[in-house]
Amino acid sequence: MSTATVYSIETIQWTPEGVVMIDQTRLPRHTEYITCRTYVEVADAIRTMVVRGAPAIGVAAAMGVAIGALRSENLAADMPVICETLAKTRPTAVNLFWAIERMRTLYQRSVLLPPARIQEALVAEAQRIRLEDIAINEAIGRHGAPLVPDGKTVLTHCNAGALATAGFGTALGVIRAAVQAGKKIDVFADETRPFLQGARLTAWELQQDGIETTLITDSMAGHFLKSGRIGCVVVGADRIAANGDVANKIGTYGVAVLAKENGVPFYVAAPISTLDLTLATGDLIPIEERAASEVTHVQGVAVAPEGIRVANPAFDVTPNRYVTGIITEHGVASAPYEESLARLARRA
Repeated sequence: MSTATVYSIETIQWTPEGVVMIDQTRLPRHTEYITCRTYVEVADAIRTMVVRGAPAIGVAAAMGVAIGALRSENLAADMPVICETLAKTRPTAVNLFWAIERMRTLYQRSVLLPPARIQEALVAEAQRIRLEDIAINEAIGRHGAPLVPDGKTVLTHCNAGALATAGFGTALGVIRAAVQAGKKIDVFADETRPFLQGARLTAWELQQDGIETTLITDSMAGHFLKSGRIGCVVVGADRIAANGDVANKIGTYGVAVLAKENGVPFYVAAPISTLDLTLATGDLIPIEERAASEVTHVQGVAVAPEGIRVANPAFDVTPNRYVTGIITEHGVASAPYEESLARLARRA
């Protein structure tokens, strides 16, 4: 059981050279950073999952708008194109659109200022969004840590750690905060097929922190949930509807059903910016379909017969009846979610 001192990974930074981010497609074998010098390069990094995770995508999008504005010689003409290009990268994570809208709103309020002042304001806002995200994740951790049973195992799916945010993490932020509070816990990380975010990223992150972690295949989750070893499940989210239905990485729904069947609390950790109160239910959340090669190949190696038909939805939606609580920076929401989420959102 872990009692390690933990730290936060630098996922994305603003520098004079451009937007610097860790290349998550290269982990865990190679720790490499890339520098995006244009908004198009930032958009490509989001689309190809060099940077991924809803909060991190939001920060990257804000920085993409800022660097696009900084390189622009005609802001009035370029801003709509910059925002549209970034908005088209990935459809499910609402933080992407939240961040772009925040940057667009600032631009509209500043439009009468000299161009250099507008650019300066947009750069400052993008940096502010990054710092706010880290503070938000730490607050999520503080609210979530008391929910983690001492002396038990925590199961998580996909990666909702420092790599999925500007730092510290949402689901892994709860785990980190529990460890910092002195709780003796360990973690089971689902591998999270097909992109292996659990195997490649969560296992690597927690290993860096010295938090005891066991990697399991997705199909093993039910076995261990039945065993009595797991004290709770904590996952992140890419979009949460007004009724508490949660879109997260594909496979989350199955874990939630198995958790309820075995009496294990299932928690979702996400910032208020992940709420989409304009959608009544999760049935309205757009689900991204990704390339067939992610399923037919693993790290470039074919594992399926050539020409086989493939379905590859990147996310599924967990109905609110399977969610024990939604941990935000303003507190923990519980059923009925229409009331509790709206109340927490008003505090934002």
